[in-house]
Amino acid sequence: MQEKQTTIGSEVQISGKGLHTGLNVSIKIKPAPANSGIKFQRVDIEEKPIVKALAEFVIDTSRGTTIGINGVSISTIEHLMAALAGLSIDNALIEIDAPEVPIIDGSSKPFVEVLKKAGIKELEEDRVYFKIKEKIEYYSESDGISIFAYPDDKFSVNVQVDYNSRVLGNQFATFNEDQDFDKELAHCKTFAFLGELEPLLKSNLIKGGDLDNAIIIIDKEYSQEYYDNLAELFNKPKIEVLPEGILNNVKLLYKNEPARHKLLDVIGDVALAGMPIKGKIIATKPGHKANTEFAKLLRKQIKEQYNKPVPPKYDPNDTPVLDIMGIMKLLPHRPPFLFIDKITHIDDRVVTGVKNVTMNEAHFVGHFPDEAIMPGVLQIESMAQCGAILILGLVDKPEDYLTLFLKIENIKFKHKVVPGDTLNIKMVLLEPMKRRIAITKGQGFVGNKLVIEGEFMAQIVKKIN
Repeated sequence: MQEKQTTIGSEVQISGKGLHTGLNVSIKIKPAPANSGIKFQRVDIEEKPIVKALAEFVIDTSRGTTIGINGVSISTIEHLMAALAGLSIDNALIEIDAPEVPIIDGSSKPFVEVLKKAGIKELEEDRVYFKIKEKIEYYSESDGISIFAYPDDKFSVNVQVDYNSRVLGNQFATFNEDQDFDKELAHCKTFAFLGELEPLLKSNLIKGGDLDNAIIIIDKEYSQEYYDNLAELFNKPKIEVLPEGILNNVKLLYKNEPARHKLLDVIGDVALAGMPIKGKIIATKPGHKANTEFAKLLRKQIKEQYNKPVPPKYDPNDTPVLDIMGIMKLLPHRPPFLFIDKITHIDDRVVTGVKNVTMNEAHFVGHFPDEAIMPGVLQIESMAQCGAILILGLVDKPEDYLTLFLKIENIKFKHKVVPGDTLNIKMVLLEPMKRRIAITKGQGFVGNKLVIEGEFMAQIVKKIN
């Protein structure tokens, strides 16, 4: 039986301090529709910008995984992403009021707990997996880091870590989709070497760090004075070293807990591929940079395999949703500047329509006399008019409003459009409309061939009568 996509059953909230900023952070995790994926929204910024949790938006991996776009960023997302992936949650909107996800106890467990409290809701749409068909490899020779993916019917991850540390040594951890993420990995904390802490503090980092949210490994001798100073920095009465070579701040759950946490990080970072995976991943000395670079490789293949443009279904024998008379009741455009002949489908997110290109149109007199080509600007206008139908459908009494386009971006002309062609247009609402401003993405096809694509921003305004 085909698995279905999921989201959470209800909105939940979790709060804590950002590891590096020390800011108090509040997160709301909300249900989201199918095919929307995982998105972060910075609600502390006036425009409330959204950043998709995808590998192409990774901007920094020095102290965790940070995604961002247009100067807006969200950092330390890996533990939350691992919780979502580990619970097989495909779609969620994460509202955050600071630039960093809270560290809480240094594991995924707090996020798993609130997500389980929200419940997991099955959606109607099928879940689509990216199936590894051939070996995929990331390798950094200078660091001895490698991540490989091999074909397999199930998702699994094997991790080996080796930091040339007498305390840590070689560690291995494994996980597959038949195991319980909550029981096997979620509660495994992040770790750090003691010598890293003081420089980080003096560099104005780990302001929200606490000896309770990390396993601290001691791989060389330090004086008692050093430990006393460290206790003062972290506002602790006293710290000491256990025989196992770790601080007495937390108790190890497993001998290989550091490796298990690295595996957790791999799951969280690889989730930035944007699609659940069927395949075996083997990672040696993984880190956020390697993980996210590997996710980019997966993302590239996913785009090539699944993002091939598919034209909307169009049968001229079908009754249109709107014929030309219905279109003119919604749009103010009239010949010779009405460039949509039919609306073939419309819902709250997608509209499709057609423009029949004929030699009778006046612009072909000059564009061009010896080789008639539909002007690109009129192809854009056709898409804009189709998008206007979609946007007007989001308000009551649409006949009382106009759509004014504010911005057109990333227009790409793939092939020419000529008389006799039928331009088959699809416009998709990219995110919920806010302040009567909508962002859409459009594609135009002739037959199975993509001829134009681009993104549009429009505002709905009241007509002045």
